[in-house]
Amino acid sequence: KWKASTNPPDTKEIARRLIDLCLVSVLLDAGAGNTWTYHEAESGQTFSRSEGLGVASINMFEDGFFSGDPSNPYQVDAAGLINATTERTSQAMQVTPENPMIGIEGRASLLTNLASALKSNATFFGPSARPGGLLDFLESESITEGTTRKVHISSLWGALIEGLAPIWPGRLTFGGASLGDVWPCAVLQATAVNEGDELVPFHKLTGWMTYSLLEPIEKILGWTFEGIEEMTGLPEYRNGGLLVDLGVLSIKPGSIPASFYPDPDSGIPRLPPSHPAIVEWRAMTVIELDRIADLIRQKVGLTTAQLPLAQILESATWKGGREIAKQKRPASGGPPIDIESDGTVF
Repeated sequence: KWKASTNPPDTKEIARRLIDLCLVSVLLDAGAGNTWTYHEAESGQTFSRSEGLGVASINMFEDGFFSGDPSNPYQVDAAGLINATTERTSQAMQVTPENPMIGIEGRASLLTNLASALKSNATFFGPSARPGGLLDFLESESITEGTTRKVHISSLWGALIEGLAPIWPGRLTFGGASLGDVWPCAVLQATAVNEGDELVPFHKLTGWMTYSLLEPIEKILGWTFEGIEEMTGLPEYRNGGLLVDLGVLSIKPGSIPASFYPDPDSGIPRLPPSHPAIVEWRAMTVIELDRIADLIRQKVGLTTAQLPLAQILESATWKGGREIAKQKRPASGGPPIDIESDGTVF
């Protein structure tokens, strides 16, 4: 569509637009709940969960929802994001009292907070205050070997961790800095020696964002990212749910009071992200994903470079977690442990 326009963008601008789209899509893609759906008028289809969120994000992008420049709708910039109120975001995502979405306020807050982050971090996002400005920063961090431009994954990860730090809700602070998706783990406190030893960093959405941005940059521009094997798995409820549903992990009997079970017959507790069981579940998920990846590679005879963790997450653990959830809980397809989400963590 872009290439067929009267004023087609060059290859770098196409990559910038895809970075724009991927970044806001990840921010909007926290679990929407079991009841929300999105109807796409053009296709006549109705979608739910991740598919619905993805289709909604693309349609919002094409409608210029994230752009502050009417003449350039296919972009995300600070001027457009500042207007992403809960009311406008709800309308764009078809959220109503009859079609509720978990954490719609949190999602809208992330978008408006992103506007401030883009403006205040020109080093990463450039003078245009767009996520796509990351491309110029990464180019400055790259090296060229022959005809191939190479970038270490730490440059992208560092830009996202530092550049997007202001968008996350204020939870824990350490050294005066808000930590985002970092939580104290009660079982580590007994062995903690230094301040912060009991904290477990997850940064799930930032990790997902990093994985998501690799493909458009590599495929559109032909760049190569090095050090991808240093990335961890994503500690979210599909990967973690697979481990619980298959019996690899289980909640210690009697450790969670009955008040956390809204429907005792279901056997599914509902817990906040800060609950020790959720923190331990997510931490063990990161560890087990590495173990699963190693076992799969051994089974198929491939190296880490040939079968990176990102591919295993997409094709095996995340998909597997979703499929077994549908089998075990066909009415909802939800996880075996329910999480109170505000749309900014999962």
